[in-house]
Amino acid sequence: MPKPRILVIDDEAPIRDSLKMTLEYEGYDVIGAATGQEGLALAEREAPDLVLLDVKMPGMDGIEVLERLRNMNDSLPVVVVSGHGTISTAVEATKKGAFDFIEKPFASERVLVSLRNALDSRQLRDENRFLKKAVEIRHQMIGESAGLKHVMAAVGRAAPTNATVLITGESGVGKELVARTIHRNSLRSRERFVQVNCAAIPEELIESELFGHEKGSFTGATEKQVGKFEQADRGTIFLDEVGDMSAKTQAKVLRVLQEGEVERLGSARTVKVDVRVIAATNKNLEEEIEKGHFREDLYFRLAVIPIHVPPLRERQEDIAPLVRHYMDFFSRENNVRPKRIAPPALDALTRYRWRGNIRELRNTVERMIIMTAGDTIDITDLPETVRSPAAWSTAGSGGLAAPKQPGDSEAGKAGTLREFKENAERMFLVGKLRENGWNISKTAEVIGTPRSNLYKKLEQYQISQETDG
Repeated sequence: MPKPRILVIDDEAPIRDSLKMTLEYEGYDVIGAATGQEGLALAEREAPDLVLLDVKMPGMDGIEVLERLRNMNDSLPVVVVSGHGTISTAVEATKKGAFDFIEKPFASERVLVSLRNALDSRQLRDENRFLKKAVEIRHQMIGESAGLKHVMAAVGRAAPTNATVLITGESGVGKELVARTIHRNSLRSRERFVQVNCAAIPEELIESELFGHEKGSFTGATEKQVGKFEQADRGTIFLDEVGDMSAKTQAKVLRVLQEGEVERLGSARTVKVDVRVIAATNKNLEEEIEKGHFREDLYFRLAVIPIHVPPLRERQEDIAPLVRHYMDFFSRENNVRPKRIAPPALDALTRYRWRGNIRELRNTVERMIIMTAGDTIDITDLPETVRSPAAWSTAGSGGLAAPKQPGDSEAGKAGTLREFKENAERMFLVGKLRENGWNISKTAEVIGTPRSNLYKKLEQYQISQETDG
């Protein structure tokens, strides 16, 4: 592990030398500068982990250097030291972004404690930034289909407001991703995003989960619990599978939406909350209202901005980008070498109906990344259910027509796995050439391969329009 690098900017050589000796003894790497200009140049070139900065220096003083350092890198911790320490100087340095202020003469232990705290604070900030970025990548919405663009347009309009949003769509289409994207782009993005799966919590516990309870309010309530609505105060609460809530819970949620207050179980006191509500369901709530299972007034309060997420089979243009995204993601997460996917395999994935939507695709890609031994995922590496033409979309159902597959005669000739792969690839290429009117350039572009490579394949498999009977 590399040593933390400390930049000492002080015009007094004895102090620089003393700090260098002390800090190097403690395991730090130390570089020094005698002027503000020299210190700024070193900070830009050497990328230190922390700066110890004197205030009183000839030429450019420490406060000006501090401002420039913060403009250069606002995450770089700066500890200011001064032999002319006053409260006003300390306050000014703190306002300008200094982590700490130390007066000269200073004890070595005081400096070391300040440095450790500053470096720990930076590490926590860096880790938090990394984790936040990782969460954003994990919850990215990937795709270019018209259906997804329509969803993203609605998200863009809804996000800056405080209006409640109702997200509908089949299980696994990415309703949670839509909710998180709304929150991330809202004015509440710095506050909490609290998620509640209403279908996963037993009916006798969901009120306690949402609204909290006082100690002794029911059997097993051994201590007070703050509910999810209070936890989400000033932030966003995401009520997933809202259609599964009981009538009693629906009434209480309606009260929160109307009055902006909650009442814990076992308490007569109400608590004001400022919460933005986003709900989601895979049920048709209008049908549930007709059956008497869902309150109409709650439906209208939730569906101020309705957003419907279409199933993956209706936005097949998104499948290839999603496959590549998850291949990259799971390669990094599972610490395996990146793999490529063969055109016939990607074509089969694109044609598959994905009844489980993005969730099913995600799990399938993760399995292929882990279980495929080679560097290329081919059609034979796909699960049997995915590569079976019976499970593919058909032209009659609004999807793509399944390409002609090697028949029994071709399959019988394929005595080895390699022969089977070659037969499958040959049939794939012939099918694509037919679809594109035997236009080589267009076919190469569609299947994502250089024209020269396609010509080689045509020669290898002796494919031509004349031989296509």
